[in-house]
Amino acid sequence: MKLRVLARLIQIQRVLLKHGLDDFVRATHLYRPLRFAFFLSPGVWFERSRLANRGERLRLALQELGPIFVKFGQAVSTRRDLLPADIANELAKLQDRVPPFPGHIAREIIELAHGRPVTETFAAFDETPLAAASIAQVHAANLRDGTEVVVKVLRPGMTEVIKRDLEVLYALADLAQRYWTESRRLRPLEIVAEYEKTILDELDLMREAANASQLKRNFLGSDLLYVPEIHWDYCRINVMVMERIYGVPISDMERLRAVGTDIAQLAENGVRIFFTQVFRHNFFHADMHPGNIFVLLDDPRNPRYAAVDFGIVGTLDPRDQNYLAENFLAVFDRDYRRVALLHVESGWVPPGTRVDEMESAIRTVCEPIFDRPLEDISFGQILVRLFEISRRFDMQVQPQLILLQKTLLNVEGLGRDLYPQLDIWKTASPILREWMRERVGVRQVFRSLRTQMPELLETARALPSLLKAAVHRSQGGLFHMQVESAAIEEIRTELRKASRRRDAVTVGAAILLGGLVWLGVNGGGAWAGWVLTVAGMGWVVVAARRA
Repeated sequence: MKLRVLARLIQIQRVLLKHGLDDFVRATHLYRPLRFAFFLSPGVWFERSRLANRGERLRLALQELGPIFVKFGQAVSTRRDLLPADIANELAKLQDRVPPFPGHIAREIIELAHGRPVTETFAAFDETPLAAASIAQVHAANLRDGTEVVVKVLRPGMTEVIKRDLEVLYALADLAQRYWTESRRLRPLEIVAEYEKTILDELDLMREAANASQLKRNFLGSDLLYVPEIHWDYCRINVMVMERIYGVPISDMERLRAVGTDIAQLAENGVRIFFTQVFRHNFFHADMHPGNIFVLLDDPRNPRYAAVDFGIVGTLDPRDQNYLAENFLAVFDRDYRRVALLHVESGWVPPGTRVDEMESAIRTVCEPIFDRPLEDISFGQILVRLFEISRRFDMQVQPQLILLQKTLLNVEGLGRDLYPQLDIWKTASPILREWMRERVGVRQVFRSLRTQMPELLETARALPSLLKAAVHRSQGGLFHMQVESAAIEEIRTELRKASRRRDAVTVGAAILLGGLVWLGVNGGGAWAGWVLTVAGMGWVVVAARRA
């Protein structure tokens, strides 16, 4: 293990102890003996003497450990049903109330990115940040024409910090891959690799601006979601400028109710937005914690979502998208056998899995939650049961779907906070069924034909000359089909190697036999016989090992 990784692990242990989170150190078993050395440190005890409640201690520890840990806290904070209230309340502060970096540094970053003073770019710029998160913070500003905007600025030194912690994650995943029996099924290295792509993409604000533009096009004219306008002339890799919106944070339930917001409609719209993004657009906002979601209240009876922070978006392979849709619909229809068959067909479980047994296990988990509102469903218990099923049937984790699963948990957590009486099944089912109908409908067939028409025409134009050449070749006896592939060539190479090894063993055996014959004929003193015997034995051993 690299020294840098080891130093970081020790630092993590020290921060946990400093904030009184001793149980985490004991649970990890990693460098557990070192906790005694930390306990003997006067600095640790001095800092521990001023500790607050456990929720605040956990939040402060995650903040001190850096952006990857803060993002973990953000994700967990959306699931109040799975957390004690004091911890959930504190972790919610990580959504947009992470300690900011100084405003004058933000100004310097902007000036360096634009190559000119802030006063030449903006008519006004507020150095006090509107909000601060783990990777960036935002400042209010006005363009020279008076347009109100927000300026998002990447925290300095983020790339180095995140790459260091990714090394730690890779080291831990590698240890798990080697020594943990569950690693083949849970695929820790692939999960870290998938997370690495996601987190590094967040460090490029030009990519985030492009994500916002795409999402805005997808919902153009929609009354479900509003996406702010991007001002491309002022965007750089570490600076992004977009339209300022005025909305109520989704977590401010008191204010939403005070203006007469239709909360039930708002919760249902959240589910519609999620399923529309995933299946109709195949492009979804994957960081939907409350700090990134606002409500526009121009018409409280028809509230409209507004999203910010587009650093993490997800897409699905068409095959995964189709399997997921069919799985959802099969669950909605309580067709548990179909769910089991889909898992086998997709390769998510081994091909020899007993479909009837898996059907029964899925029924046991899903049946109790049907026709029940969110407030009557224990998703913590469901997650535990699903994990047991996945282990029993040797179901492999699908790293490419983790981002979607995280987003689904965020959406369900938002729905629970907004409107616990929400029936997710009833809201989502019509959206999926309509999408499936459209996929196999006549209109979609014609749309696909229109998209592929240039390729079909190009092929049709080339077809006569290809047929003519094939006829001429067949008339001249030159026509043959080439069916070689890299795999066949590899097999041929192996056969050639095996043949050479077999020949080597044969030669060695002949030499050995010659030596034994020589010894038999000439007696024990014939030195040439011994030379041939030893040489033959060595030849055979070497050739056999190479085989």
